[in-house]
Amino acid sequence: MSKKTAGRFRSAVFVSARSGRDSMQPTMLQGAGVRIAADIGGPADGAPVVLLHGGGQTRFSWGSAAATLAGAGYRVLSLDLRGHGESGWSPDGDYGLDRFIDDLAAILGALPAPAILVGASLGGLTALVTIGEGRAAAASLVLVDVAPRIEVEGAARIGAFMRASPDGFASLEEAADAVAAYQPHRPRPKDPSGLLKNLRVGEDGRYRWHWDPAFTGREVSSSEFIRNGERLRAAARNLAVPTLLIRGGLSQVVSLESVKEFQALTPHAEIVNIASADHMVAGDRNDVFNDAVIDFLHRHGAQTKN
Repeated sequence: MSKKTAGRFRSAVFVSARSGRDSMQPTMLQGAGVRIAADIGGPADGAPVVLLHGGGQTRFSWGSAAATLAGAGYRVLSLDLRGHGESGWSPDGDYGLDRFIDDLAAILGALPAPAILVGASLGGLTALVTIGEGRAAAASLVLVDVAPRIEVEGAARIGAFMRASPDGFASLEEAADAVAAYQPHRPRPKDPSGLLKNLRVGEDGRYRWHWDPAFTGREVSSSEFIRNGERLRAAARNLAVPTLLIRGGLSQVVSLESVKEFQALTPHAEIVNIASADHMVAGDRNDVFNDAVIDFLHRHGAQTKN
C-alpha cells in the first residue's frame, strides 16, 4: 500500500466515519488486492479494536459487541473477511490462511497505532499468525473459541453444515430451519429476517449463504493440516502481547485439552470459559462475552475515550 493510499485509508477509519459511540457506519477498506467491507464506530481517537469473524460468518455475527466496544470508548473496525459478506472474493479462488493474513496485515499497517485484535475461529487463527509471525504489530489479542489444536470432529461438523445446501433455500423459513437443526441449544427466532444479513438472493430467487462457494469447496490435504498445526503452535509460542482465550463451554472445536496445550505454549494467556456457549460464543452469550472482553482490555491498559 502506498503512503498516499495509506493516508486516505487512515482518514476513512479515524476521521470521516462518524465518531458517535453507538453508531457503526459501513465503509470499504483496502486489503491485499481485494476490497474489505467494514463497520466502523466509536471515538476517532480511541484505541483501535479490530473484530474478525469466523469462516462462513460475516461482520454481523458479533451481535452487540461492536457497538458495545464503541460505547466503551474504543475505535472499532468490524470486518468481513475476503470472500464473505460484502467483501471482495479472491479472483483466483485462493482462500488459504495467508490470503487472510495478507488482508489483515495491510489493514493494520495503515492504522496509526497497534490494534487490539479480537478473532473468532478463522478470524482468530488469522490474528494469531499475523501477530506470532510478526506480520503486523498489535496491542493485545483475544481468541474466541479457537486454538492451535482444533478438534477434528467439531471442525468437520461445521464444514458439513457449510456444504449442506449448495443450492440454497427457497425461503428464509427454510434457512432458519437449517440453522435451528445445526444449533439446537439456541431458541429458534420467531422472525427469521435477521438471517438476511448472512444471505444473498440469487437470480433464481433462492437464498444462499453470503460467502464465495470456492471458500467451502477448498480441499485441505493432510500434509497441509499438519503444517498449519505446526505453524499455529509456533505462532502461539511467539506471542508476547496480552492474550485472552474465550472458550465456549459447549464447544466441540476447542476442548479442555486444546486449552491446556495453548496454556503450555502461551503461559501468560488468560482463559475464560463461558459455560452455556457453543463455538459461536458471541452469538450464544453476547452479554457475558462483551463483559469478558471489556474487562480484559481495561485491565491491560487499553486507552479509551470515555
